[in-house]
Amino acid sequence: MNLTTPRRYWLTGAGNGIGAALAEELLKSGVHLAVSARAVAPLKVLAQRYPGQVLVVPGDLTNSQTVREIGEQIQQDWGSLDTVILNAGTCEYVDVKQFDTSIIEHVVRTNLLASSYCIEAALPLLRAGIAPHLVGIASSVTYLPLPRAEAYGTSKAGLRYLFESSRIDLASEGIEVTVVSPGFVENPLTEKNDFPVPQIWPADKAARYVAEKLKQRPLEIPLPALFMAALWPLSKISNRVKWVIGKRLVRSSPPIMDKP
Repeated sequence: MNLTTPRRYWLTGAGNGIGAALAEELLKSGVHLAVSARAVAPLKVLAQRYPGQVLVVPGDLTNSQTVREIGEQIQQDWGSLDTVILNAGTCEYVDVKQFDTSIIEHVVRTNLLASSYCIEAALPLLRAGIAPHLVGIASSVTYLPLPRAEAYGTSKAGLRYLFESSRIDLASEGIEVTVVSPGFVENPLTEKNDFPVPQIWPADKAARYVAEKLKQRPLEIPLPALFMAALWPLSKISNRVKWVIGKRLVRSSPPIMDKP
C-alpha cells in the first residue's frame, strides 16, 4: 500500500442512522469502506451505488467469533486498515420498578463488549495501515446521569474509558484515538423516545459534521458542540442537583426494548 491508495475504513453500525449517513459521506470522499451491520440489505445497496469501494462484512458483532471472521476477511481482501469507526450500538431503557438485568446485559454486550471484540480484530490491521486512526462513538449521556439510562449510560461510560485508556497505550505505536460524543441524533432509537429531545440533529447533518472533524483527528468530537458545551458543566454539579434535573426528564411510557 502506498500514499496514493485510497484510505481503507471499517465502519460498524452502517445499516441505519448516523452510521448509514456517515458511510455515504465517506464513500463520496472516495475512500474504500468495509461496512458491518446485522442487516445485509442496506450494505449491499451501498456496494451497488459505489462499485469497487465497498467491502460488505455483515454480522452480529456481539459474537466474538463472527468479529474474528470479519477481521480475517478484511485481512484477506485488503491486508490492512487505516481508520476504524466503531459506531454499532443500541439503547434500552430500564424500569427500576421491574428491574431486569437482562436489559443491562444486552446493552453492555452490544455497546461495550462488541466494541472490544472489534478493537481486537482491528488492531493488527491498523498496525499495517497508514497513519492509523481508531474512532469510537460514545455518548453525551456520560456527562450527566439520566433517568432509565442505567444500561445505556453504563455501557457508554465503559466505552469511553476503553477508548481513552487505549489512546494512552497505543500512542507509542502511532495509532491515534478519537472519541465522538453525540447528543441526540435522529435514528430508529431516538424516534421511540417519549420525552422532549433538545437540539436533535438529522443523521446526515451529524455525519457531515463528524466526517469533517475527523480530518483533524481531535481527542474528542462533541456533537453538537453547543449542546455539549451546555451539558459538560452539568457533570460537575452536585449529585442532588443532578437528581433534580434528571427527575424533570423522567419518561412516562414503559421502557423501550430494542431487540436484535
